[in-house]
Amino acid sequence: MTEAELRAAGPQDAAQVAQLHAESWRRTYRGAYADSYLDGDLVADRLAVWSARLAAPHGTLTLVAEDGAGLAGFVHLVLDEDDRWGTLVDNLHVRHDRKRGGLGRTLLSGAAAAAAVDAVHRSLYLWVHAQNTAAQGFYSALGGRNVGTAPVAAPGGLPERLNGTPEKYRFAWSEAALLGRAAVAPAG
Repeated sequence: MTEAELRAAGPQDAAQVAQLHAESWRRTYRGAYADSYLDGDLVADRLAVWSARLAAPHGTLTLVAEDGAGLAGFVHLVLDEDDRWGTLVDNLHVRHDRKRGGLGRTLLSGAAAAAAVDAVHRSLYLWVHAQNTAAQGFYSALGGRNVGTAPVAAPGGLPERLNGTPEKYRFAWSEAALLGRAAVAPAG
């Protein structure tokens, strides 16, 4: 598989990031999110979010990975989001045809390296939907610990966008730099 190059995202990347984000949600969150939301104008919804985030990135960092076919994946960090848990990995998405090829490790490693340098708190965490067992296995393999459960927040704060009350798990790494080293180590 061809390598992907990482770089910091800017406002010009909002449309591609929104498209990949929407595609990822449609594949992964069916059942947790309402079909009417996922099948609606999800790209426009995500474009509004990403346009705002990338236009005013204070306290955040978004890294994109590109390959010959365009945007292959992205990761978004909120630096020092929580005094206890540290930097939040708010989004990590890899294009479907690039999954299981090491790109998720590369993105998470880049995120961990950035957090180790740019954040005051050295820890890192993320939330993963309970139904996303593949991602949970991936994070566990990289040393993440499941340290808690919470209800999934409704996208845009609109409860009708959820089906029932899905749950999410907090995965945490006490030292971002250690995650960075684990993420680049060969899979066992």
